Amino acid sequence: MERDRFVGQVGLGYWGKNIFRNLYELGVLSIACEANRSLIEEFKSHYSEVEYTDSFDRILSDPKVKAVVISTPSVTHYELAKKSLLAGKDVFVEKPLALKVREGEELVDIAKRNERVLMVGHILQYHPAIKELKRLVSSGELGQIQYIYSNRLNVGRLRTEENILWSFAPHDVSVILMLVEEEPEKIFAFGGDYVNRGIYDTTLTGLEFRNGIKAHIFVSWLHPYKEQKFVVVGSKGMAVFDDMTDEKLFIYPHEIEWRDGKTPVAKKADPRVIPVEMKEPLKEEMRHFIECVRERKKPLTDGEEGVRVLKILEGAERSLHLSAAVKLDRKKKYFVHDSSYIDEEVEIGENTKIWHFCHILKGTKIGENCVIGQNVMIGPDVKIGNRCKIQNNVSIYKGVTLEDDVFCGPSCVFTNVYNPRAFIERKHEFKPTLVKKGATIGANATIICGVTIGRYAVIGAGAVVRSDVPDYAVMAGVPARQIGWACKCGRTLNFIHSHALCEYCSSEYRLEEKGLIVIREEI
Repeated sequence: MERDRFVGQVGLGYWGKNIFRNLYELGVLSIACEANRSLIEEFKSHYSEVEYTDSFDRILSDPKVKAVVISTPSVTHYELAKKSLLAGKDVFVEKPLALKVREGEELVDIAKRNERVLMVGHILQYHPAIKELKRLVSSGELGQIQYIYSNRLNVGRLRTEENILWSFAPHDVSVILMLVEEEPEKIFAFGGDYVNRGIYDTTLTGLEFRNGIKAHIFVSWLHPYKEQKFVVVGSKGMAVFDDMTDEKLFIYPHEIEWRDGKTPVAKKADPRVIPVEMKEPLKEEMRHFIECVRERKKPLTDGEEGVRVLKILEGAERSLHLSAAVKLDRKKKYFVHDSSYIDEEVEIGENTKIWHFCHILKGTKIGENCVIGQNVMIGPDVKIGNRCKIQNNVSIYKGVTLEDDVFCGPSCVFTNVYNPRAFIERKHEFKPTLVKKGATIGANATIICGVTIGRYAVIGAGAVVRSDVPDYAVMAGVPARQIGWACKCGRTLNFIHSHALCEYCSSEYRLEEKGLIVIREEI
């Protein structure tokens, strides 16, 4: 690799110009890409030895460019980073890594498969004062960490493509995760959208960790003055990082005394300045990226660290919309589409897929390998077994239980009250409905509450079920009546002298007065 001018940069706008300056001063910038031609002319007049283009493909096809630095608007990060990694380039992408966790995870996977460096611009981790703060925490000088909070406030540049949470909070989330060294269990957030409806201008996000530490992050671009403070409260002292002062880091060795063992009294002490070597954080960040590219090292803020931050931001976004705390599932092995909401205290099994516009309510348990179609509502307190398929536009209310392998056709209906009135509360009159293993409910069928549908039964499309259904029964009509028997595989059985052999799977049955008897099932 050439040791000079092997980096291509895309985006020379608000923050990109600062990255450009540092890359130029470090002597590694080969080419810069910018869609704004007048901006290119401006840079040319000051930095004529750098090549310029308005084509991102020009950077990707240049064999001299070994690494790409992305400093474009957040909505473009995923697409540009993915193209760069697939083109065999190492990548630095400004925060956030992407706007969705699954996109960030995809970038990490691509980088691993192609053995590429992927680094995220969480600049505070390269700030000398934050590095010293990390040393203070790790050494125990502050005692046991109890609470962390940050204020990142300003008035000025408002975004329309992302809200304040995604614009300001990634820095502080990154530092909190670095200091605590674990992910939170619970996230809650609230805020307001005052300038542009739907785009939050101010948010307060709370994090609760398993080790008892709590944290909050207050961000706003509707603040009368600029403030960037980060506070760590420990049992032996409090540390303050203030990026708006000349001395960046302070320790307040306040103590708490107990008088007569009953009354806590604060003993205040003057702050002590912690000396910090003054280096430009952005230059240190760029220098670290260059070192990782040259020496094939793992970055301090690599793609996996970027995904951890995305999980917190995504959880906070969900909390904002739900107006409730959410749990962070660190072992999530199922898929939920971005348009769906999962309440607190919901259990979802491995490999289950929940598609567009669904809502899973509190207390619901869904098994493994289920498929939940579009516009489905389940809960609260519903139990769904393994390998169930629930098609579009189905609502499964409290009181309904589906065992394993149940199929619910499009727009089928469950009820849980027999005689509902809008003006009478009848939640105490819910009647339980049980759908046993392997049963099929056809499209637009209605299941009146209080019934049991037997194993491998088939409910025809549009049927209205008002009473219990035997195992293997085929039901149709309004009200539903039994019109035959079904094999385990779903085919209708034809009996000769009370004996049936399934033509599809060769399962064998006998019909007696008490019902269908299984002789042999082949599936």
